[in-house]
This record gives sequence, C-alpha cells and structure tokens, in this order.
Amino acid sequence: MPGGLSVLTTVAEKNRLKVSKRTDAKKKSHLGQYLTPATTASFMAGLFPDASGECRLLDAGAGIGSLSSAFLERCSMGNLNFESIRLKAFEIDSVIHEELHQSLSQYNSLPHYSFEKIGYDFIESAVNAIQFREYDFTHAILNPPYKKIGSHSRERLLLREVAIETVNLYSAFVALALALTAPGGQIVAIIPRSFCNGPYYRPFREFMLKYGAIRHIHLFDSRSKAFRDDAVLQENIIIRLERDGVAGSVTVSTSTDDTFGDLTTNEYPFERIVFPDDRERFIHIPTSRENDAARFSPSICHNLNDLGIQVSTGPVVDFRMKEHLRFMPEPGTVPLLYPGHFSGIKSTWPIKGMKKPNAILRNTDTEKWLYQNAFYCVVRRFSSKEEKRRIMASVVEPDAFGDASMLGFENHLNLFHENKKGLPEALARGLAVYLNTSAVDEHFRRFNGHTQVNATDLRQIRYPSRDILTALGKWAIQQEDLAESAIEAKLKTLTA
Repeated sequence: MPGGLSVLTTVAEKNRLKVSKRTDAKKKSHLGQYLTPATTASFMAGLFPDASGECRLLDAGAGIGSLSSAFLERCSMGNLNFESIRLKAFEIDSVIHEELHQSLSQYNSLPHYSFEKIGYDFIESAVNAIQFREYDFTHAILNPPYKKIGSHSRERLLLREVAIETVNLYSAFVALALALTAPGGQIVAIIPRSFCNGPYYRPFREFMLKYGAIRHIHLFDSRSKAFRDDAVLQENIIIRLERDGVAGSVTVSTSTDDTFGDLTTNEYPFERIVFPDDRERFIHIPTSRENDAARFSPSICHNLNDLGIQVSTGPVVDFRMKEHLRFMPEPGTVPLLYPGHFSGIKSTWPIKGMKKPNAILRNTDTEKWLYQNAFYCVVRRFSSKEEKRRIMASVVEPDAFGDASMLGFENHLNLFHENKKGLPEALARGLAVYLNTSAVDEHFRRFNGHTQVNATDLRQIRYPSRDILTALGKWAIQQEDLAESAIEAKLKTLTA
C-alpha cells in the first residue's frame, strides 16, 4: 500500500506531470492515453502477492513507465524476491519513449533484470503471440487506453481471431493480458467500471471469469479523482485477477481518491460479487455490509415478468420530433413529460419558463409514441455525479393533467407500465417508494458505475411481489411524510 514515494518513483511522477501538461486533450482522447499518478501506481504494485522465482512482467500501454517503475520499486525494496525479471513494455506513442526508457533504466541494478521497449501495436502483437504461444507472463500491470472500437474495425477483427469479443480498447487489453498469462499469473489493472454491467460487455465478462478469478477490487468513491490531472470523469476501479484461479473470497477496498488516506477493506464471498443465478454475469461491488435487504430478503426475489410489469425508455426523442413540440399546451396537444417535471415522488405540469417543451401535438405521426393518461412509475435515466441517489423514482398522477387522454414521455425517462397502459395507483406508488430506498440504490451501485439508469438495469433489480408492492403503496398513500426509516420498517414488516 502506498506510503511516501521513493526517489525513483518521484522521478517517474515528475515525468508524468511534464508529459501530461505538454500533451493536448485531443491527442489524449485519440490515443485513450491517461498516465497513472505515482500514488495509484504504488497502490497497484502493492496488490501483487509476495512472490519469488522468475518474473516475466507485461506492461501494455506503458506510457512513461509509472506502473512498471512502481512494480520494480517494490522489487528493489525486497517485497518481491525474484531471481530474475524480464519486462516487456508496450507503448505505441514514440513521443514518450525517451521518458519510458529513462524510467525503466533506473532499475538496472536489480539482479538479472532486463527490459524491452516495444513501440508497435499491442493488440496485433498479442494476437500473434497467442496464436504462436510465444509469451507466458507471470505478472501484468496495466493502465490500458480507453477508447471504443467499432464492430468492423481492424482491432475487432484481430481480436476475433483469438475468440475475444469486446467494444473498448481497455477491455481488449485486459482480455489479451489474461490470455498471455501463465496459470497462476497475476494481473493488476486500472480500468473504467463500465464493464461491470450492460449487454455490450457481457462477452468480456464471460471471458474474464472463464480464464481468471477476481481476487481484489478497489473502488474510488469520487468519480473524478483517479486521474484528476486529466479531468477524467469516467469512474475507474482497480482489479486484480489470477489466471485460472478458483473463484473464492474477494477483497473489496475503497478510498475517496488516489491519496488512499481513508482506505477501508472488506472480504466478500464470490457469490456477492457475481450472483450465481445471473446470466448477464454482472459484477457487483459491495461498499458496506448494511442496507442489504434489497438483495437478501427471501421475499425480494421477483423480476418484472413475475410482476406482470414492463419498463421502457420514453419513446419521444425531441430533436427528431421538433415540428410536433410546443412549449405550452394548446388545442390539439397532450402533455409531454421530461425529468424536469418531476421533483421527489410527485410531478408538476406544465412549468412556465421551462427550457423544454411542455406539450406535443397528437396526430397520426405522434400517436404511436403516446401512452394513456394513467398512473405510472417513472425513473430518470440520468443523474449528476453530485446527486445522492442514482435511482430517483416518481409517480405520474393522471389528475395532474386535466382532461388529457394521452401522455408523451421524453427519452430521458424510464416508465413502468402494463402493456403500454397504466398501473393501479397503489402498485405505482409502492413501486416508486421501493425504488427510492437506500437499499435499492446501494444494490444498483454495486453493478453500475454510471450516472445513467437504463431500462435494462431496472430489469436486473429484484423486487418484492406485486401484492407486497401494492400493500406498500396503500400504506404510502396514508402517510403524510415518507421518512426513510418508516419505509424501511414497513418494508421489513411486509417482507418478513
């Protein structure tokens, strides 16, 4: 774990700051290149278990050598007692090869240490190596590039040659490192959390869990502090994998930022990280041992199909339907609802002076996008990183819209419905109350690192039965104040 930085690591950090300042944002984005701060590199190197014998180390996307330097620094301090160290450092950006060479050369005094600086494409090299079984690494330390790759791109075609299917360079690098590592080999990587859920990363999750075991996950509580100098807002995690390891307990640590000053650590069984019955293989990251009712109460075990409820993304995409939108209601229009119309569990419509339209024309072009005016539960698709909750549910109350017979729901809302028709009032209210609990919000955060809440995510949540949700809704209707403690107590009673 990081303490004070050594003289050699400090040199690497000075080089990082120098290179980061001279590299414009456009180039960083093009290469997906964000250099690792020294404190983070030191923490990552500290995650490798003690080892001896021969070390064959891979650093793919090596940058200026911050990660390799931290690993080698640990070797020089005697924490990793290797008889020999052979390092292969891949870095495609030739502009920083001088700094990379400088960083790696500082450790020439280590016994039987050698390094090779490789300036060509890691994906192509790795695919060839896998096909010809050339590499057999014992360790890998990675801060891979972050960049989407198209389905027909050169990178995707190369990856498919070795049965790797993924949508981003970072997950491609991790999958390739795993494929290039010997049984028992250790991989530590800092990567976006986006692979933990969603259909696009499912093949990668399946590949990773087939060939590796998760041993450690570190989560930064602040979304922006892992790469603060580069203004990276993607939520990142650090993960340690063991090639061909048997799934077992997983260490989960958290810190606010890359100083690691408030580090906390817990152990969890693998079944808490990847649920045995989850075909999507979502990766959950527990952050506490509390508020776990949403997962572990035996009564909270239903999916939306069990409840006879569907959830859909609001179908009105405003920029595609501009000619049909009106800022205020007028004859021939029906209400159009945006997230801004909802505050807390209730709705307000229309809102004068709102920047978004309040109404949409009802005609042959728009009819298929409209829903009957009735009770619905809606959840905003996006929240800001500053907001306390990711899931924010509200109730659509038909009386709020006068004599309107239909409603439009804008694309930034998810709505729960029954075959495009409304829900019974008590069910809609019970569903909203349940979704707004801290337990559900924490459960959701375990597998979703985004501020976005999609309909697919809401389908993955487990719910109480329809009867329990209805009873919760009837109770909520009678309450003047829906305090969190009262909701939790009522839910506990209903699910007992």
